[in-house]
Amino acid sequence: MTIHTSIKKNAYYDSVTLMLLSRQLQELAGVEDVLVGMGTELNLDLARDLGLATGEFDTLTPNDLFIAAKIDEAQISMKAVEDAFNEYLNKSAESDSDEDYQPPSLSSAIQALPGANMVLVSVPGQYAAAEVEDALDAGLHVMLFSDNVPVEDELRLKQKAVEKGLLMMGPDCGTAIINGVPLCFANAVRRGKIGVVGASGTGTQEVTVQIHKLGEGLSQVIGTGGRDLKAQIGGLMMIQGFESLIADPETELIVLISKPPDPSVAEKIYQIAKSSPKPVVIDFIGGDRAAIEAAGAIPCISLEDAAQKAVKVLRGQEYEDFTGFSLPEEQIEQIVEKEAAKLKDDQTELRALFTGGTLADEAMKLLGDHYDIYSNIPLSPEMAIENLPEGRGHICLDLGEDEFTRGRPHPMIDPQTRTEFFESHVDEKTAVILVDVVLGFGSYKDPAGAVADSVREIRQRLSNQDRDVVVIASVCGTELDRQDLNKSITTLEAAGIIVLPSNAQAVRLTDKVMQRIKKGAGDVR
Repeated sequence: MTIHTSIKKNAYYDSVTLMLLSRQLQELAGVEDVLVGMGTELNLDLARDLGLATGEFDTLTPNDLFIAAKIDEAQISMKAVEDAFNEYLNKSAESDSDEDYQPPSLSSAIQALPGANMVLVSVPGQYAAAEVEDALDAGLHVMLFSDNVPVEDELRLKQKAVEKGLLMMGPDCGTAIINGVPLCFANAVRRGKIGVVGASGTGTQEVTVQIHKLGEGLSQVIGTGGRDLKAQIGGLMMIQGFESLIADPETELIVLISKPPDPSVAEKIYQIAKSSPKPVVIDFIGGDRAAIEAAGAIPCISLEDAAQKAVKVLRGQEYEDFTGFSLPEEQIEQIVEKEAAKLKDDQTELRALFTGGTLADEAMKLLGDHYDIYSNIPLSPEMAIENLPEGRGHICLDLGEDEFTRGRPHPMIDPQTRTEFFESHVDEKTAVILVDVVLGFGSYKDPAGAVADSVREIRQRLSNQDRDVVVIASVCGTELDRQDLNKSITTLEAAGIIVLPSNAQAVRLTDKVMQRIKKGAGDVR
């Protein structure tokens, strides 16, 4: 095997496109390993870690494209790799509208769209602040998709946005729907009277999807970025978004979504809630229910519960905590009995493989009282995945965390990461696999199909040992999404996967199956 490098100076392409092209080149006969990327420090370090770096890397800048490949020259030449890259790149370009103008700078974009009032920034984190600064100075709202932006820059930019009366959503803001336009990872949902401010991407998607399913719609969906409610930032954009929705005549009810804020930030939000003329539903996942109630807001026990309460309050109906299932309890018990009967006595472990971090976090909070669950986003330090005893135990992973996406697309964009974890983390001791399937803009064209293929392969492997496994899923999406909610459900069910209508319900069913297993295993956590 020989390592080759091809360099294209001053040839910028977005990172997601290049990561997907790396996957395609990897499948060529004779290619053992390949990485395509811009010459950023992150990508250069990744190439070195993979053993693909050559002396030519010393000349690269972040504006240069490189293809680094380890190939068997008896099967393929580097020129053939380059030709394949160009072919794949051209096909990718052809899939976009040929007539779309691609402005080379923010100023030229403003000239091309003089009526625009928002810019979406998705550049490497070290360059993002300058672009955001220019956008704010131009009087534009900003959605900052980039991550790895220093917290000092975030604070400064959000302070400037507040001074100018603008939104600065992010950094690492993955979901928003502004004036009915979905941005980044968002779902196709109807317009309506409920406004949302969320510090969580998939958490916000889950709430908006559930509101849509219940027959209501969204006025505005404002993302904040995950750090916004920490003490360093002070909830600047949660507060800005909250006050904007209070002033918005199209919004009649407001939903706030986040992990528990810093206490000093929470107090600021509660003070606004106390004086809000509009009803406020708050899901600070695992947060202080009493404090929320004292602020005159409505607390929630799950993302689905937040949507249920928002819709009922909007309609003037009575509400209570939604802790059950959409199906009759008798039918749920029949499912539990049937599924648990598939398993051998030594199949006792849970494998929860999530693409949405907030959905994974919600799952662990709902299951945490009954099980010791190890994770890369643990609820407590001692439950960190590296503390998993001898590789055995219950596992819940957020596969969208940076440790799993370094040098590859987010698993909502490309399901390969989860496919690999199906292969490496599911074995003869696994009883239940719990997954999310997230549809919508930005997501893979057929995430349900990818999960179904993985489950078929796992079941084929386990059948050699006369074993089966229980697989439970929820689909975060609507019938309006390009992946189609109903089609996705049909695809999953055809592979023998039990599909529940929300993440919370999927977790509750998982709990019931695991509880049935525990009874037969001496109640071992």
